[in-house]
Amino acid sequence: MNNEKNGKLSIIPLGGVELIGMNMTAFCYDDSIIVVDCGMAFPEEDMPGVDLVIPDISFLLENEDKVKGIFITHGHEDHIGAIPYVMDQLSVPLYATRLTMGIIDHKLEEHGLMTRVRRKVVSFGQSINAGCFRVEFIKTNHSIQDAAALAIYSPAGTVVHTGDFKVDYTPVFGDQIDLQRFAEIGKKGVLALCCDSTNAERPGFTQSERTVGRTFDNIFAENQDRRIIIATFASNVDRVQQIINSAKKFDRKCAIDGRSMVSIMATAQELGYITVPENTLISVDELKNYPDNKTCLVTTGSQGESMAALSRMANGVHKKIFIKDTDTVIFSSHPIPGNEKAVSRVINELYHKGADVVFQDVHVSGHACQEEIKLIYSILKPRYAIPMHGEYKHLKAGAEIAKMLGYDSDHIFILSSGDVLSLNEEGAKVTGKVHTGSVMVDGLGVGDVGSVVLKDRQRLAEDGIIIIVMTLQSGTALVLSGPEIVSRGFVYVRGAEDLMDSAREVLNDCMSALSRKNVNDWNRIKTELKAALSEFVWKETNRRPMILPIIMEV
Repeated sequence: MNNEKNGKLSIIPLGGVELIGMNMTAFCYDDSIIVVDCGMAFPEEDMPGVDLVIPDISFLLENEDKVKGIFITHGHEDHIGAIPYVMDQLSVPLYATRLTMGIIDHKLEEHGLMTRVRRKVVSFGQSINAGCFRVEFIKTNHSIQDAAALAIYSPAGTVVHTGDFKVDYTPVFGDQIDLQRFAEIGKKGVLALCCDSTNAERPGFTQSERTVGRTFDNIFAENQDRRIIIATFASNVDRVQQIINSAKKFDRKCAIDGRSMVSIMATAQELGYITVPENTLISVDELKNYPDNKTCLVTTGSQGESMAALSRMANGVHKKIFIKDTDTVIFSSHPIPGNEKAVSRVINELYHKGADVVFQDVHVSGHACQEEIKLIYSILKPRYAIPMHGEYKHLKAGAEIAKMLGYDSDHIFILSSGDVLSLNEEGAKVTGKVHTGSVMVDGLGVGDVGSVVLKDRQRLAEDGIIIIVMTLQSGTALVLSGPEIVSRGFVYVRGAEDLMDSAREVLNDCMSALSRKNVNDWNRIKTELKAALSEFVWKETNRRPMILPIIMEV
């Protein structure tokens, strides 16, 4: 092991830069690799049928003998969502704080991996030795409890990875961010800071989570004759705590709906991260036993997800809850970039059903704004600034903050997925690239939906499909029946008889020409039919449907 300071530490983002989600970063020194976070991302609009997207871990699999562990900063899906899929392939230890591990355990149980994954719960201030690295967990604040920053000590120097953080002096539960420990680490010298950049475009400070509690109290006071339905992130335990507090204050029963939220709240309650006053929490089934103005429902679906509880209520397909004109629905979240349309659609549906909708000033972010980012830089005084977590515009804003603080372009690095940033006290530069990418999860299939399948799905969605069905005599090209044309998603057949008749003529002409040339190779016949019909359809309609010839032999 190289213990000299001139050895190089490599930082390689495998995801989590240039997009929101899929956070995963590898730190490499000599023959040791550690990984920070293991998250998923939601599919883009051009990924029909895909459930979620996870990072390609080819680099880790190729170097599995060097990987000493995966360290998780907190329990949000964009940091833990890929764990069941990754741990199915990679046999390495997993380290996380108590609530984070509780949520991870639930995931591993669902995937039948509990007995296979080595897990260790870490306390704040505790350090883990992993190869030539030592990793310390430092208390931070975020929109979920037990969030940690990581101080990564290597022979080349110390790197601090903030994870997702904000500076909250009045948290709802637990302690404030441990600025004292950041300062102690800063005094000893920090090589680089990998800093959360999600809110780097926003000036000022992020408000304390506690301010939302006061807003809830005001909303409950203004809606005493109405049923209150609040949608928020499943993992925001502190937010749900404040809703329960307001419900208790205004003598309402509170129910929780949505599978992910019920699961996380059960874990939080079990581990003591949420306090539920006696006789306040009821099941969704029990809501009917109380007048509407004495109930409050906390639900998932604040991002407009089509299968989440609130979307099903808005669309009238929820089995137990029906939206009424005496409901006030509160969106206690901010749309994640890309989800704005879906959220707007749900809001419009709720208005159609007569509900009042509140979607302003009922949320505070879990991410640091510019002044908090400046504070962390000022305390740590890192040699190099590495903005992380966010789309390119967020990373760029993070870099601008570093510039304001006096960093020049030689000491600021905006990385792309797969970039290998090699650094030590003497210098830093991007020295190469490793293979990265997205692996799509569709139902139980992991990675079996690739770009070719996606292109097919997009083509089917955009232009439809035409199937040519015909029967040929075995060993010859003699047509016994057909060709018949079946189309789906291309044109409405009954309104386009002329087009279909002409298409059949084109196929008949093609088969006649092939017969004259004595072509009886079925692959050639399929190719010629496809080409002839494709050319005809393009000329007539300017569309390119998928064409699928099916030949049966008799």
